[in-house]
Amino acid sequence: MFKRDHYLNKLIEFQDSEFVKVITGVRRSGKSFLLTQFYQHLERSGHGERVIFLNFEHPDTFPLHQADALYAYIKENLGDRRQDEKIYFLFDEIQEVDGWQKLINGLRVAYHCDIYITGSNANLLSGELATYLSGRYVEIHVFPFSFSELLLLHHAEHPRDKQALFEDYMQYGGFPPVALLENDALKQDVLKGIYDSIILKDVSLRGQVANINVLLKIASYLMDNVGNIVSTNRMVKYLNATGSKTSFDTVDKYLRLLENAYAFYHVVRYDIRGKERLKTNGKYYSVDPGLRNSVIGRPDTNLGSQIENMVFLKLLQSGYQVFVGKYDEREIDFVCFKNRDVKYVQVAYQIPSGSDRELQNLLLVRDNYERIIVTLDFAAVGTREGVSIIHLFDFLEQTL
Repeated sequence: MFKRDHYLNKLIEFQDSEFVKVITGVRRSGKSFLLTQFYQHLERSGHGERVIFLNFEHPDTFPLHQADALYAYIKENLGDRRQDEKIYFLFDEIQEVDGWQKLINGLRVAYHCDIYITGSNANLLSGELATYLSGRYVEIHVFPFSFSELLLLHHAEHPRDKQALFEDYMQYGGFPPVALLENDALKQDVLKGIYDSIILKDVSLRGQVANINVLLKIASYLMDNVGNIVSTNRMVKYLNATGSKTSFDTVDKYLRLLENAYAFYHVVRYDIRGKERLKTNGKYYSVDPGLRNSVIGRPDTNLGSQIENMVFLKLLQSGYQVFVGKYDEREIDFVCFKNRDVKYVQVAYQIPSGSDRELQNLLLVRDNYERIIVTLDFAAVGTREGVSIIHLFDFLEQTL
């Protein structure tokens, strides 16, 4: 069992606070396991008999998929508890329950309780829940294993082992059910199953998608264009030219559904000189390197974009708000904000001898914040004109 203490500690930090703890993330990223870990923590703390823990994807809970039925079950199981006795509600995949938002708010009123919920869709934090709770919730976002977590999981310390693990991560990614397997064929099968469940259940079924073929083509297009500016208009033209007749509104809707299911993260552009977000276009990054390869089927192509995707995920996992930087007509791959910390990050597969192109983009920025180039080029590592050039392995391992 591999404990992801940085997530568990966040839950423990907010334990017994007034906030509803909302655990989000892509399907099969480890949300249910995290909730189980927290339940075990409650048991060790002597609270095990005061927990109601339900997974709403388990067949036993299917009769409870209406808010009224779930509330009746809770009342029956709690019986005549003292009003001052704290109850812990742990609800996995709560969005399967019709009317759950109003019920969660109602439980806060009816019981002296502490509530933890998980879900695989960004809509969990919008609409009715936001209205009912009005700021009384905290989000813990869970990702598939990072490269640094995989190093710990596999006890990889020797450079040769790290290189082998990196190649495995680049091809198969970090979804826990995949990372715990050793057989490559099984890894491919599990990845395909995860992708199918995201597309069919979390996107198609939940979003009432009328044209699954267009949805699949959009997802493939995004996987093939990781790190490139994506225009909805251009995508519509591409789909129509390839025989999948569609419209701007349909493509825009499907893009939002894919993003809401956490299959992709949409990164908007940021004008560094004007210090403002730009509304036009942006880039999409896959939630996991292996998911991209499962769809594209060509893990050895466009390595620069794959590395850029890994760097983006590392920044996001480290708590940064990430933008694509624009400085006049030049682009800086990532502008990153966390509290008062700001980083400018450029990604380069290699840095050709005598070339200053990647460096010059960063040197345009005249403030005193950290500037980094991340590369796979061992020979380029060092510092040039105040810019740190870091090897990808070191960047993915370090604590940001």
